[in-house]
Amino acid sequence: MTRLIRQLLPFASLMLIIVILSILSPREFLTPENFFNVFRRSSVNGIIAVGATAIIISGGIDLSVGSMLALAGMLGAWTMQKIGGDTLTVHAMILGTFVGIVTGTFCGLANGLLITRLKLPPFIVTLGTMSAFRGIAYVMNDGQPYNVPTYSYLGNGEAAGISISVIIAAGIMALASLVLRYTSLGRYTYAIGSNREAAFHAGVKVDRNLTAIYTLGGLLVGVAAMIATSRTISAQPTAGLGLELDIIAAVVIGGASLSGGRGTIIGTVVGTLLIGFLRNGCTLLRISTNVQLIVIGAIIIIAVAVDQMARNRARFP
Repeated sequence: MTRLIRQLLPFASLMLIIVILSILSPREFLTPENFFNVFRRSSVNGIIAVGATAIIISGGIDLSVGSMLALAGMLGAWTMQKIGGDTLTVHAMILGTFVGIVTGTFCGLANGLLITRLKLPPFIVTLGTMSAFRGIAYVMNDGQPYNVPTYSYLGNGEAAGISISVIIAAGIMALASLVLRYTSLGRYTYAIGSNREAAFHAGVKVDRNLTAIYTLGGLLVGVAAMIATSRTISAQPTAGLGLELDIIAAVVIGGASLSGGRGTIIGTVVGTLLIGFLRNGCTLLRISTNVQLIVIGAIIIIAVAVDQMARNRARFP
């Protein structure tokens, strides 16, 4: 399978999903309102998937993003309530947003340090922190949400008719694409994922760069957490349950390799939109969420299988 075909496959799959849903549910699916709704709902996943793309390119994985989102949202909303009380002030909302983003950043840093300092596999570390972060979120308020009724701008506000969350997501995606393509951190990310030992012997500070990659991934989860909190005007300890499945699916569908060394932000955007339209179409067609999980799981397996076949063909032409 040529490189061009691999790059075009995610986009072709997205177009196929849109065409099929347009045929099955034209009145409900083919409306500007529905498309804008998909973009808005996909913005949170898209922001998190940007960080996950860099992590997967580096040869790692992060299973804790859903729990991290819940914890960051809970701490951000808790800060707002402690400072602003029942009537949230602008100062309280700004500070709470900052705390939520810092929480995500710290969680990502913790993942990165555990992986690099203790030399543990990313799968094991993030599996453990997935449980730990979720447990802290539940303990914070005895499993109850923090309500922030006036904190709605990030999730539901608009500028020039475009959702604020979509604008933020687009800006982050554009910046991340430039970072991966034109900065030393981006080049090192690909180098580490392609061959960690070779990157180390070439002078790349592998541990420092991996820590930075996981930290930036956590920062993006923090941003997404505050948008999700704003969208529902509450922070839920159950937020993000199963989110890691959608994120990994979006990145893999977008052409990234779970073996590391390959992936693009544009591909991840396409993968995120494909998952978003797929879930939207299933909802419009009244297909249960249980069936959606089966479909998304099958898509992940197919995407990984295609990637593995391409690698085997390149290795043994």
